[in-house]
Amino acid sequence: MRQVAVDAWVEHAQALNPGSQYRSGRAARSVLDDARETIAGLLGAEPIEVIFTASGTEADNLAVTGLYEASPLTRIITTPIEHPAVLETVRATGAQVDHLPVDATGHVCDLSLLDTPAAVATCMWANNETGAIQPVAEFAARATAAGTPTHVDAVQVVGRLPVDFHALGATTLAASAHKFGGPRGAGLLLARRSPAPVPVLHGGGQERGIRPGTLDVASAAAIAAALTEAVAEIDSEAARLAALRDRLREGILTRIDDVVVHTAEPALPGHLHLSFPGAEGDSLIMLLDQQGVEASTGSACSSGVNRASDVLLAAGVSDHDARGAVRFTLGRETTDDTVDAVLGVLPDVVARARAAGMAG
Repeated sequence: MRQVAVDAWVEHAQALNPGSQYRSGRAARSVLDDARETIAGLLGAEPIEVIFTASGTEADNLAVTGLYEASPLTRIITTPIEHPAVLETVRATGAQVDHLPVDATGHVCDLSLLDTPAAVATCMWANNETGAIQPVAEFAARATAAGTPTHVDAVQVVGRLPVDFHALGATTLAASAHKFGGPRGAGLLLARRSPAPVPVLHGGGQERGIRPGTLDVASAAAIAAALTEAVAEIDSEAARLAALRDRLREGILTRIDDVVVHTAEPALPGHLHLSFPGAEGDSLIMLLDQQGVEASTGSACSSGVNRASDVLLAAGVSDHDARGAVRFTLGRETTDDTVDAVLGVLPDVVARARAAGMAG
């Protein structure tokens, strides 16, 4: 969490209900309105299009379910590499589901399914495992031409790449505050006035009725503060992280034999996803953890499940190679020393994991 976000949260932690009519409620509402305007300006949206949520997952759910329920159609178009927040929500609708294909690099490669109308089409902007950046502008334009509302899961992108909601042309867009240094348990949904998701939650009518409930003023202020700082750093941080990521990749390839790199351009600058065939991913991350290196086998939201990544399988990676996958993500606190530390322990970790072999 960025210090500016901590400071903003602490400053407004005692804010009262912004829906109240008395003076302290109006003061809280003013803080909330300022945060909404700041976020809208940074993301190319109107303030009324900014809807505060408790997470990116909630934003995805509200958008996909709400847009589906608003349509008379019963078909959803998505991709096989979506985050579970989208995949599970799509599955829960009971809709007929068509998947856009992805190529061997993990990028969506054929948008022709979008030429037939659907209740909603949804595509992530950047994959949370491989970092692959998807053609979301073309996706939104093609779906819109067929009359299909579109949702973009931009959880991995907001605060890391420039975002212009209106220029993108999507109907809704989801973000998560902690991805850009804001508070955990806070997110946002950008939603156009029309077509808008119908409410799937019911209550006091806050946030255009799409997300009712008393609003968390402190978190809204913290989101705005974190996003302001993150957006100002996008260009410099992207260049710095890409250089570190490339050095980490080349260092791994020169030190360790038989490595499969899954991250391919265009990709987020801070993602490096690769496999060490013959080693079990869970063994790798546990051995790394013992050395003070925190990595993942895939999505943190689906951790603890010992199976191959659906994202890699969809891209044609074999089950054997996919089970040996590790995701390294670099961020604001990653330095040259961090990369050196990882390179110093990784060869031995991979050798030990390969010696242990694969689980049955």
